[in-house]
Order: sequence, then structure tokens, then C-alpha cells
Amino acid sequence: MSDQHDETPATGSATRMETDLLGPREIDDRHYYGINTLRALENFPITHKAVGRYPEFVDALAVLKEAAAAVNARLGLIRTETAEAIETACERIRRGELHDEFAVGTIQGGAGTSTNMNANEVVANAALEHLGLPKGRYDVVDPHNDVNCCQSTNDVYPTAIKLALLTMLDELLEAMDYTACAYETKAAEFADVLKLGRTQLQDAVPMTLGQEFGTYATMMREDIKVLAAARELLKELNIGGTAIGTGINTPPEYAPAMIEEINRLTGLGVTGAGNLVEATQDVGGFVQLSGVLKRIAVKTSKVCNDLRLLSSGPRSGLGEINLPPVQAGSSIMPGKVNPVIPEVVNQVAFEIIGHDVTISLAAESGQLQLNAFEPIIAHSLFEEIGHFTRALRTLTDRCIVGITANAEHLREEVWHSVSIVTALSPVLGYQTATRVAQDALAQGRSIPDIVREEGIMSDEQLEAALDPAHLTHPWMPTQD
Repeated sequence: MSDQHDETPATGSATRMETDLLGPREIDDRHYYGINTLRALENFPITHKAVGRYPEFVDALAVLKEAAAAVNARLGLIRTETAEAIETACERIRRGELHDEFAVGTIQGGAGTSTNMNANEVVANAALEHLGLPKGRYDVVDPHNDVNCCQSTNDVYPTAIKLALLTMLDELLEAMDYTACAYETKAAEFADVLKLGRTQLQDAVPMTLGQEFGTYATMMREDIKVLAAARELLKELNIGGTAIGTGINTPPEYAPAMIEEINRLTGLGVTGAGNLVEATQDVGGFVQLSGVLKRIAVKTSKVCNDLRLLSSGPRSGLGEINLPPVQAGSSIMPGKVNPVIPEVVNQVAFEIIGHDVTISLAAESGQLQLNAFEPIIAHSLFEEIGHFTRALRTLTDRCIVGITANAEHLREEVWHSVSIVTALSPVLGYQTATRVAQDALAQGRSIPDIVREEGIMSDEQLEAALDPAHLTHPWMPTQD
């Protein structure tokens, strides 16, 4: 399904004529966007995912246009009446209106100019509507001279991306905390469930299922801190730098006034870059964020692999835990249930890893004073953050909270595993412990049976060494 508008005016609908440097074009008067957006719709029918699909980004663009109108009016650069109409239009957009008029595709040539002009045209025509005037009366409110006053795409576009990401990352951080809490709940629930650990898919020493889920919680908590740090890097803005960071066509008061106004409107606590020329060409904050998102995705995918493996079977696999069944698993095998929730999260992780490569290439490919490939960076980050946020909540609600343990099966695996001989080696010595393990494997018997039969440890020593509390926590038995 396409999100992009059909640029052909509907039969019988009213139209208006607009003109740019390439000549005049007829615009369906139902639309608030103008000729620049129309040409972008024709030029970039690539993703069929319009900017309007990302409400945080649209809101960020509206914030910047509203802030600029207020600042420019105070500096005497646009009329007060014009500024008030622009601000009213932006408030309307920030309430969720007119988002479908932000129609250009997110992947576009021109370093984001089409998106910026899309915003300028929608705001201008919404302002004209507020003033009771028809769309296209740009002699009263002009998309360039009024809405875009003291701005360039090159400072508006990256600033809007950052403002949108700051909001989107708050939602992702909340989802990560939600998932970490679910892991912690399971860690407490399974605190006394003894099981075998595994290294290289082979039996290792015992642990508890609670320790296993506690590990997942700790991993997520650590990643929350790393992501929060990456988020802070996005608070440095190049707004006021205009074309290349020199601030051409802006008074010196403009840039600091914009930072103050943006913070008033959003409460995000952003700051202006110390070197606007550097900040206009540098996309390092996006690269850092992408790398952190990849880190979290890789680790989350690893956990999903664990969940699928631990629940494998249910009879001929490990069968240690049960994932909640959420749908039938096969069109041919009756009764089969698959781990579809971890699988879909795996796929989101793969997507994020791929986006990280895209963002790295886009960042590296920038030249001189501007990176022309910020649209693909924005598209990639918006997609992966949105998908990952929803994937974590889906994983939590439809999988983690409903996991149950096959406790008796797990305990039997521990007692019949030769790996518990590791707990006896401090008393028996490595060589004797090795022989006991070999005998147990050869005879199909348990380690405790062999030890008791040979009388090489007292019952008290054996009981102490195989105490679950000692098996799963640091402890060294003493020789008697």
C-alpha cells in the first residue's frame, strides 16, 4: 500500500497554479503542499513511505518552524501577524493534523530539501487558511521568505532528525526497561530451579534458571545505560548554521534564541554546537547511535536464540522451558507450535544490523561541508527504532511473561550429567574426577552412584558438594 499522494488533480476538483524556477504547475487545491513537494513526489517514488509516517519527525519540523517564526518576529525579520499565523499552523500540526500532507518519501535526493520545502509549504498554506485566505497566496505568507526565514535545509533537516530521535529513543528506553523488568521477574520466579549450564552446546556445570534470566536482565540494563549515553550526543544542534554552518543570512542573536525557543517548546534540554561548520557536516552522533542500536539488537537476538533452543522439542529437544503458544505452527503438521515471537525479534535484529551498514556507508560518503545522504540515515534510524520498540514489547508481552520451567526435568538432567563431577574435583583431584566421569559415561550411571560405590567420598562430603546452593555459587569444599 502506498503512502505517497497521487499528484494528479482529481476530476472536477479545484486547482491552483504555482511556479518555481522550472515553470508553472497545477496543484490540486485540496492539498496544503505546493510545487516543490509535487516535484519531489514525481522524482522520488522510491519507498512509498512518506515523511508523514513518522509523527515525531513531523512534530519536530513543526517545532522548528514555530520556534523560527517566534524568534524572527522578535528580531523584526517577519511581521508579527505572519508569525502568529505560522505559529498557529505549527500548533495545529503538532496536535496531529495535516500529517498526511507531509507526503514526500523519506529516501530522497537533495539532502532533505524536499522535506524542508514540504514543511514550508504546508505551514504556509495552513497559516493562510488561518488568516482566511486561499492556499497559494504566497504574497501574504511565503514558504521561503517567511516560513523558512533564517533557515536552510542544512540546519533544519538534521536538527529535526535529532529532535525526533530524542523522542523516539525515550519510547525505546521505556520498552527496554519493560523487558528488563520482565526478565527480573522471571529470575526471581526461577531462582531455585536447578539446571545445567552449557558451553559450546555441551553440558557444563550447574546453575539456576533464575541466574540465566538474571543475566538477560543485566544485559538489558547495561544496554539501557549505553543507549542513554548515545542519546545525549544528539542534543547538540547545528540550528542557526544555515547553509554550511557560517550562519549566513542570520543575525548573531538568532542561533541562541532558537535553542532557547526549542527548549521552551520541547523541554528536551538541547544545546547549540560550539562549531556550527563542523556540526553541519558531521553525522557522528547518528553513527554512534546506530552502533549502539546494533549492539543491543545483536545481544537481544542472542537471547532469542537461547529461548528458542531452551524450549526446543518439546520432547526431542532440550525442553527446559515452555514458551507460551501464540499460534499454530504448521499448515501440514497438526499440533506443532513454533517459537514465532523470538523469531520475529531475530528478524528485526537482522534488519538493524543491515541498517547499521547503510548508515556507516552514508556517513562515510559525505563530502566537504555537507552530508547529502542524511535522508537514508534518517529513514534507517526511524525504521529500526520504531520496529525495535514494538519488537521488545511484543517479546515481553507475548513471550517472556508467559515462560514456564520444566523444573523436574531440569533437575534430573543435573543429577544424570557427568559435568557435576567438576564440583567434586577439589576433593577427588582432577585425575580421579576424570576417571569417575569416564566410568559414569561408560556404564550409563550417575556420578553420585559411582562415588558411593567406590567409597572415595563420605556421604557428608558428597551431600555438601552437591548441595544446590554450593553448585550455583562460589564455594570451595575443604578436605577432611
